[in-house]
Amino acid sequence: MVKKKAVFNWSGGKDSALALSMVLNDDAFEVVALLTTVYAATSKSLMHGIPLELLTRQAESIGIPLQPVYLDTDGRSDRMEAIVMKYKEQGVTHFVFGDIFLEDIKAYRESKLHPYGIEVVEPLWGKTSEEVMKAFFATGIRSTIVVTQADKLDETYIGKDLSPALIESFPEDVDLCGENGEYHTFSYAGALFKTPVAHTIRDVVKLSYDLQLDTGEKRTIDYWQAVMVL
Repeated sequence: MVKKKAVFNWSGGKDSALALSMVLNDDAFEVVALLTTVYAATSKSLMHGIPLELLTRQAESIGIPLQPVYLDTDGRSDRMEAIVMKYKEQGVTHFVFGDIFLEDIKAYRESKLHPYGIEVVEPLWGKTSEEVMKAFFATGIRSTIVVTQADKLDETYIGKDLSPALIESFPEDVDLCGENGEYHTFSYAGALFKTPVAHTIRDVVKLSYDLQLDTGEKRTIDYWQAVMVL
């Protein structure tokens, strides 16, 4: 059977690692690149704050080329269309994501890719958070928490590896997967990785973001974020 060529949209965190592991174990797809978005000004990934150097080390350990997309401070890129066309010309027919249940995000991805004839694949879609975490722990992938929403999980969670015991310690209003932005992770060993990705958390800082909600209301959200280095 001829495999369909796919680009995997890589965040560097646990959901990406689990979804990629599932796709690589599926004979239906050949993953030709890991696409990741980073801010041009900082060379760090969105939300996770993972430095490009560490994202590159992840890709090298996995054995799939990394395709960075550089964004401006508003999170936009004038290169995305060119990058999609580049892979389409190489025979890519699918883009893979690690979303779980946020319908608006899935619809947004489809609206951006369907005009190019690219199909969206979501290996984790429709699973409960409990099912996702059970599948994640079964892979043996190791991931450490690098960002928390400050009013949900305090700074003591930064630098802790995910485990069944750790997620059981989360407050009741925190989704086990952090699917509502409560936390983000950095995956560095096990399953996907030929060798562990060495990294150090040099510091933990508090950042604030001004967001506009669907209702039009503006809200400031504080996050604890690890300052990561090689």
